[in-house]
Amino acid sequence: MSYSCPLCHAPLTRRENSYICPQRHQFDLAKEGYVNLLPVQHKRSRDPGDSAEMMNARRAFLDAGHYQPLRDAICQQLEQTGAAQLLDIGCGEGYYTHAFAEIVSQTWGLDVSKAAIRAGAKRYPQVNFCVASSQRLPFDDNSMDTVVRIYAPCNPQELARVVRPGGWVFTATPGPRHLMELKGLIYEEVHLHAPHSEQLEGFTLQQYKQVAYRMTLSGLEAVALLQMTPFAWRARPDVWEKLQQQKEFHCQTDFAIHSWQRDA
Repeated sequence: MSYSCPLCHAPLTRRENSYICPQRHQFDLAKEGYVNLLPVQHKRSRDPGDSAEMMNARRAFLDAGHYQPLRDAICQQLEQTGAAQLLDIGCGEGYYTHAFAEIVSQTWGLDVSKAAIRAGAKRYPQVNFCVASSQRLPFDDNSMDTVVRIYAPCNPQELARVVRPGGWVFTATPGPRHLMELKGLIYEEVHLHAPHSEQLEGFTLQQYKQVAYRMTLSGLEAVALLQMTPFAWRARPDVWEKLQQQKEFHCQTDFAIHSWQRDA
């Protein structure tokens, strides 16, 4: 299986170091081994996705193993599917993706951030990485056995299009008490995350699993965690300084994993 053209949706054929469609749209492989399938007209900004600074913070935090229980839980689910093709949407620099590739023989990682994809492709050559939009997945209809989506937005109609009947979508989202202590440093009043209410048309929810545990972080790890969050921009300078000076910072995790199966 290969990619489809993001411009005309025809199949892309690999020719040496390029992918070309019958309409002669051409996409070259970067020296790191990934392909950029995000045309300029599909970008919402000049350099979309996470910055290099955010990516490096996330990479250091994840490499320390703080979210490994989440990765292990999803891998356990994958082992039961017998999938041969998997797409990781919003894969970042591939921390989760390379573990999935040890289970599923053909694994693709997709992200809108070129910096993250470049880093992932250099580190994990066993994964097929591409820069692309989750709103326009560059894959054929019914081409994926499994899609994993960890915190990543996606067009649900695209999920229904690319996942074959009987295939799976695994999503990971914040549970009610996720990162409560960190949020308590930023907000005067901390609210629990709302209960998960997503519905995927064309899929049936088969299983829900909660993964929750307390982390003990160094000050620098807590800073890296804050840089990973969508509420980092609300943190005052004194919050960053206070975190960095901590010898230990205790923080709750709370993940919700949903297993959806494509209707026949």
